[in-house]
Amino acid sequence: MKVDRLIRFAIAGAILLLVIVALGAVLFLTESALNVWDRLARAPAVILYGYVGALLFVFVAALWFIWRLVVRRPAAPAAERRKEPLTRSAIEDRLRDAEEQGVPVEAAQAELEALAERRQDGAVHLCFFGEVSSGKSSLIRALVPSADVAVDVRAGSTAEIRHYRWQTVAGTDVTLTDMPGTGGHESGLDSAAIEEARRAHVVAFVCDGDLTRQEFRALEALLGLDKPLILVLNKADRYSLEERAALVERLLTRLEEAGGSALEHRVVTASAGAEVDVVERRADGSESRSTRARDADPGLLVVAVNQLLEEEGAALDKRRERAVFRLAADKLDAAQAAFRAERAEQIIRGSTRKAVVGALAAVSPGTDILIQGYIGTTMTQALCRLYGATPRDLDVEEFLDLGQSRVGRALPLTLAVAGNGLKAFPGLGTVAGGLVHAVAYGLIFDALGRSLVLTLSRHGELDPEIAAREFEESISEHIEAGVKRVAKMALESKRRED
Repeated sequence: MKVDRLIRFAIAGAILLLVIVALGAVLFLTESALNVWDRLARAPAVILYGYVGALLFVFVAALWFIWRLVVRRPAAPAAERRKEPLTRSAIEDRLRDAEEQGVPVEAAQAELEALAERRQDGAVHLCFFGEVSSGKSSLIRALVPSADVAVDVRAGSTAEIRHYRWQTVAGTDVTLTDMPGTGGHESGLDSAAIEEARRAHVVAFVCDGDLTRQEFRALEALLGLDKPLILVLNKADRYSLEERAALVERLLTRLEEAGGSALEHRVVTASAGAEVDVVERRADGSESRSTRARDADPGLLVVAVNQLLEEEGAALDKRRERAVFRLAADKLDAAQAAFRAERAEQIIRGSTRKAVVGALAAVSPGTDILIQGYIGTTMTQALCRLYGATPRDLDVEEFLDLGQSRVGRALPLTLAVAGNGLKAFPGLGTVAGGLVHAVAYGLIFDALGRSLVLTLSRHGELDPEIAAREFEESISEHIEAGVKRVAKMALESKRRED
């Protein structure tokens, strides 16, 4: 009881002492403030306002520094950035910034140059899009009989993009683009067809029956680009009137499902004409075979094109520009992603090598923790800068602390994998403990960097909890994948030391 009473008196004395000190500090500050104010009041106005301005500046600067330190500045999600309207100046600014960073921008720049050439040409570009054997080339030949269009009964007779000149009744120059059919066996042709469709003013989506699953996905993609589109049921002469009406009704339903309900007046039928085998039976029962040509009938397609050009007018150029700007932005994004992946690999490998060397060079307990902490902070900051993230210093520290807690649970596995990885090298003999720990450190840094890259590429920012969770979920996979690479680094560093 006596001890308890003494403790109470001690606490009370400490509180009294703190109150006295606090009151003394308040009185001192009050007296100082009043003295300063009294002097400023007697001083010229310029000194008064200058002093107050300096105080305000210091106060605002302190608030700004605290905000930068504490408040996270999230990057705009990739989906929202894609919704932002692109302009020529915006895409050119992005190209300049990317080029300064070392990103190859030739592919994106080529799209802008091709757009300028087509704008100078002045013709409306109408591309024919569809699967192989849907009759795109035959339709173009029906529109331009003098065109040297290759048509073959075999699927995929068009192997490259070709352009043909056509003129509407109103005198509008139209460039017809014949493209390789989608769904063929040659790789790269599908993406080339999609890109050419994005460069055109108008797309004629050609099919010869109900849409396949692949055709439906392509139709959805084209409608998502806000691309003026005409859906053409080709080879309509193969069907009876009832069958044709049912197919058109089905295509209207599919168009509505794909999000193009406003384009129902642009579903037309056409017959490109073709040669058909005819079997004749004679009176004596014998048969004869001959080939006859069916007449082409692209009339409804011509009417639809003329109506579309009249309705859209000058808006065609604007919609085409938006599509091409988005295509250039997509190509720039792809180039930037490849550049970041390559540069991130260099940063991760460099940091992993430093972690291995640091672990081997640690001469006293605790020094390796300081070394690894510095390397981890440097690697995290470098990867964040590479992906355009601007985390607070607190975010970096929190991510590394959370990652360290995950490492503790995975350390036994890491050491076991490191030891097995070193034993895989012939002639090594008994593996020293220090070398195993060096490899383990390297594996952890390798896994940490790759998990962080995955987080930054997905979310565009460093959220410590998300990044640490993804690190924990993928650490085993990354460790097992990188053991040989990191073990080789450790052996090379060890040999240089020896």
